[in-house]
Amino acid sequence: MSGAPSHPLVVVTPVFEDVEASSRLFQELAAVFQGQVFIAAVDDGSVRQPVDVSNISNAGLDGVVIRLKRNVGHQRAIAIGLSYVATHLLDAQTIVVMDSDGEDVPRSIKELLQPLESADVDVVVARRRNRVETLQFRMFYLVYKWLFQLLTGHTISFGNFMALKPAALKRLVAMQELWIHFAGCVLVSKLRIAVCPLDRGPRYAGRSKMNFVGLALHGFKGLMVFAEDVLVRVGIACALIAALSIIGSAAAVLLKVFGFATPGWFSIALGILLLVFLQTGALTLMTLMLTGVVRGGSVATIGWEDFVDSVSYARTSTVG
Repeated sequence: MSGAPSHPLVVVTPVFEDVEASSRLFQELAAVFQGQVFIAAVDDGSVRQPVDVSNISNAGLDGVVIRLKRNVGHQRAIAIGLSYVATHLLDAQTIVVMDSDGEDVPRSIKELLQPLESADVDVVVARRRNRVETLQFRMFYLVYKWLFQLLTGHTISFGNFMALKPAALKRLVAMQELWIHFAGCVLVSKLRIAVCPLDRGPRYAGRSKMNFVGLALHGFKGLMVFAEDVLVRVGIACALIAALSIIGSAAAVLLKVFGFATPGWFSIALGILLLVFLQTGALTLMTLMLTGVVRGGSVATIGWEDFVDSVSYARTSTVG
């Protein structure tokens, strides 16, 4: 793109087969910021309802539609949008990432940006104050957060709705974890994070394309970002269980020696404890080896431009 945007605020939003909702998002952003916002919409390989630059210009905004060659998923679409901004929109002072379905409320952006004024904050994330979800979703989310903290040592309570400083953007686009899980990448980046409690809005139109299987996959991808931490914790747990099985075996032998074991009990108990020791010992060795592979693995360079089919620009004002 020739030149840089005249607007200090850039909004990155992935869109997949959702023209109606995204068009309303553009209109509300224009109303909230009086047109002083630049849109970077990533069309994630839409076939039936591709986003057109006219949807942005009709709202009175400047922006760009990055159309991808194929559907790469929500998280990769965000990574491509952020990579584009870091490469082409160098004058952006603040970058906001949000979904295009209306659940991330445009009028909440001003509240989200306030903590970013502090020199000690690099990223501001939105934590949901209220959720209108099914009981199944709420139960899964609670279990997922518990497992995530248990396996990684980190607490995750936010999604994609967040505001970034340019320095934070540069760090994130240089991390391969960004292509796996956006929120997890922010946690592992060591950036200074501020939390902003915000209400969740109703969906503009249509139904969510994220089913339970997709939601579970998204959650497991968050764990993949912390693969090394997860492997170490699993290895420690296996080693502890193996140690307990040795202690149990020793106790069984002592009970047998002093005549407290009933007939047949000793052989069964010792056999079970031996199997536990062998299995957990093998798992411990496997996790240690996998940890070494993860730690010593080379960093893969992902060319985001290879996913881009076309880039279209919407300009309603002069871009310097």
